[in-house]
Amino acid sequence: MSRRPAVPRQVRIIAGQWKRTPLPVPDVEGLRPTPDRVRETVFNWLEHLQHRSWRGLHCLDLFAGTGALGFEAASRGADSVLLVESDPRAIQGLEATRDKLQATSVRIQRGDAAQLLTRQTQKFHLIFLDPPYSEQRLPALLPRCRDLLAPGGLVYAEADQPFTGPATEEWMGAWKVVRLDKAGTVHFGLFAPDDTELN
Repeated sequence: MSRRPAVPRQVRIIAGQWKRTPLPVPDVEGLRPTPDRVRETVFNWLEHLQHRSWRGLHCLDLFAGTGALGFEAASRGADSVLLVESDPRAIQGLEATRDKLQATSVRIQRGDAAQLLTRQTQKFHLIFLDPPYSEQRLPALLPRCRDLLAPGGLVYAEADQPFTGPATEEWMGAWKVVRLDKAGTVHFGLFAPDDTELN
C-alpha cells in the first residue's frame, strides 16, 4: 500500500509582489496544498494564456486552504480574489496572511463551496476548484462553476484521478480541455465551457 506524501508545514508564493512569502499549512484534516511544482506549471500556463497580464481579472478559490492559489493570483496582479473556506483554523491562517500582506484585493468568506455556488452572482475569470480528494466533489461542483464564469473564463481543477475516460464523460462532457498534466498522483488541468472558442 503506497503512503501519501507528507503534508508540508508551509508553502511559498512563487512570483509577483509577494514572491517567496511563506504560507503556513494548518493541521486541518483533508488539507493538501497544491504542490509547488503543480502551481508553477499552472501559473506558467495562465501567464501564457493571459499574455502575462492579470489586470482586470477576478478569481474565485473555492477550497482555499492555505490560500496558495488565490494569494498567488493576487500577488501577480489580479483585481480581486475571493477565498472560500469552511474550516475555522484555515480561515484564521488566511486572515493572518491577508493582514500580513495588506492584501486589499483579497476577500475571505467562510462557508461551503456548494452553497456559495448557489448564491453567488459575481462572475469570475478564473475559478480554482481543488476539493479534498476523499470527498469526490468535482462531479457535482464543476457543472455549477459554469454559471459563474465570465466570458472566456477558465476553471482550474485538481484530482487524484484522470479527467478523461469513460468514468468522467458525464460530468466532463460539457468542458473543453485547455491544458492537462499529471505530477505524481496529482491530475490537474485548465478547462473551459464547451462553447468557448479557444485560440
